[in-house]
Amino acid sequence: MQIAIINGPNLNLLGTREPTIYGDTSFEAYYKTLQTRYPDIQFHYYQSNVEGELINELQRIGFNYDGILINPGGYTHTSVALGDCIASITTPVIEVHISNIHGRETFRQLSHVSAKCRGTIAGLGLEGYTLAVQFFIDSLASESKKV
Repeated sequence: MQIAIINGPNLNLLGTREPTIYGDTSFEAYYKTLQTRYPDIQFHYYQSNVEGELINELQRIGFNYDGILINPGGYTHTSVALGDCIASITTPVIEVHISNIHGRETFRQLSHVSAKCRGTIAGLGLEGYTLAVQFFIDSLASESKKV
C-alpha cells in the first residue's frame, strides 16, 4: 500500500509554531512514529509553502497511490485551485487538520478542499493523520473482501 502525506504552508514549523494550538512535536518526529507503526505501508511525504508546488505534487502522484492525506494549511481557506486539483485526480484524498478549524476564526471555517475529499478529520492533533491512514487500511481490506 502506498500512502502520500502532503502538508502545506507553515507545517514545516510544527513543534515550534504556536504549540498551544499545534502541539510541540515536529512532523518529522511524528512521521517516524507513523512509519514504525505501519511498517507495511510505503509512505511518501511532501511539504511545501508554495501553492503551485502542492498542486504539482498532487498531479504527479494523484493517479497511482492508494491514498493521499493532505493538510493544506492556510490554503484550505483560500485555494480554489487546490480543490480543483483534488477533484481532478483519481486517488482518494482525506483532508487532515491538526486544530479544529470549525472552532477557530470565522475565515478558517471555510474549506475549498473539503467537498472534493473523501472525508475530513479536524481537531484531533497529529493523531488525525493516524486515523486517516487507518481509514485507508480498512477501506482497502473491505474492498478486497468484496472481490
